[in-house]
Amino acid sequence: MKGDPKLIEVLNDLLADELSAINQYIVHAEMCEDWGYGKLHHGFEKRAIDEMKHAEKLIGRILFLGGTPIVSELKPIHIGDEVPKQVENDRLAEMGAIRAYNDAIALAGELRDHATRDILTQILNDEDRHMDEIEEMQDQIEQMTLPIFLTTQVG
Repeated sequence: MKGDPKLIEVLNDLLADELSAINQYIVHAEMCEDWGYGKLHHGFEKRAIDEMKHAEKLIGRILFLGGTPIVSELKPIHIGDEVPKQVENDRLAEMGAIRAYNDAIALAGELRDHATRDILTQILNDEDRHMDEIEEMQDQIEQMTLPIFLTTQVG
C-alpha cells in the first residue's frame, strides 16, 4: 500500500523519538542498577522495553505504507546525573511524545488512515501511562523526601 509521504515522514520522526527514549531509559536504568536501586532499574528498563515495542510498531507501519524506516537518527538524549534529574528528563521526553502522538493522530485522521491512527492511539495510551508513572514518582519524592524515597528503591 502506498501511504501519504507526510504521514510517513511523521512516523519516522516518531520513530526517532522512540529510539532516543530507549537509549535514555536504558542509561538511566543502568545508572540506577550501579547505584543499587534495583526497583528503579527495573522500572526504567520496563519503560525502555515498551519504547522498543513502539519502535517495532512504527517500523512495521512505515514498511506497510511503502516507506523506509530511518533508524539512524536520534533526538537529543538527556541523561540525569541523579535520580530526580533522570525522572524530570524522562517526564519532559514523555510530554513531548504525547504532544507528537496527538499531532500524528490528528494527521492520520485528516488523511483518513484509520489503521495508522489506531496504532498511534495504542502507543499514546502507553505514553500516557508512562507519564502517570513518572509523575507518581515525582510526587513520592516530594512527599517522602529524596533520601526516604531512595530507600524504598533498593533491592
